Amino acid sequence: MDITERFLHYTKFDTQSSEESDSVPSTSKQLIFAEYLKQELEREGLEDVELDEKGYLYATLPANLKGARGKEQVPVIGFISHYDTSPDCSGADIKPQIVRNYDGSDILLSEGIVSSPKKFPELLQHVGEDLIVTDGHTLLGADDKAGIAEIMQAMCYLRDHQEIKHGQIRVAFNPDAEIGMGAHHFDVEKFGCEWAYTMDGGDVGELEFENFNAASAKVSIKGVSVHPGYAKGKMINANALAAEFAKMLPEDETPETTEGYQGFYHLLGIQSNIELAKLSYIIRDHDRDRFEDRKRFIVKCAEQMNGKYGEGTVVVDVKD
Repeated sequence: MDITERFLHYTKFDTQSSEESDSVPSTSKQLIFAEYLKQELEREGLEDVELDEKGYLYATLPANLKGARGKEQVPVIGFISHYDTSPDCSGADIKPQIVRNYDGSDILLSEGIVSSPKKFPELLQHVGEDLIVTDGHTLLGADDKAGIAEIMQAMCYLRDHQEIKHGQIRVAFNPDAEIGMGAHHFDVEKFGCEWAYTMDGGDVGELEFENFNAASAKVSIKGVSVHPGYAKGKMINANALAAEFAKMLPEDETPETTEGYQGFYHLLGIQSNIELAKLSYIIRDHDRDRFEDRKRFIVKCAEQMNGKYGEGTVVVDVKD
């Protein structure tokens, strides 16, 4: 199986995670793909293949080089990918398309849906390459099934090319990275590596060796529904309060206005009616002190709203 065929097969599995779930993994359908990967690892000849009850999958490619530099042992290295896809867009019934020898023009994904280098100039870096795209109605799942395909293909290549000498290599695939929970139940001691690399997007040749601080903020706004003919002085419209809360956060500190090491507040979604509104945010910053300030600020916004509309109107739950 070549790497393209392997990846396209992976996209058939719906592995969308969910922020609304308290289970691990957050969706049971992730375990269906994890079980498939377990069987594939075994079929390809890896050893110590283990899938735990939380959906974390570990395996080993044995060393073909026992020692180096005298008595010193070759270090164990690891490669990691997550198999869940984002809750932001459907991961079911994916229809991949291959654009052969991309010429730099607009890509028609489906009727009325175009991916254009005018909006995504990075496409021009791939002129002459084959691109795999969706029909525009779902995720492709390359984040991070492409990483899994890369790791699996590399392990098969090393297995078949014994002239490439290496120490023991560990592999791990995990759920729920897209909802910020992927590392929570990862067994570092069991993985047993001195160094490990996460294969998850980025440009060819790019190595990231640092990370941002991240938190989620769930904002719940309680309204009071009254017939509009008798609403004066009585109605509290949670829809309007949700809009007011969102405007309290800095407009120039969002993903669409920041880059590099600049932190942000990212409004993921709003569910709202007159009686109840829920806002979901991501808070990120590379600087720890600014990150803590951001968490305190969003709580302070809720306190200001409660001072205006009554205690308990706005509740914020912030979690790292």
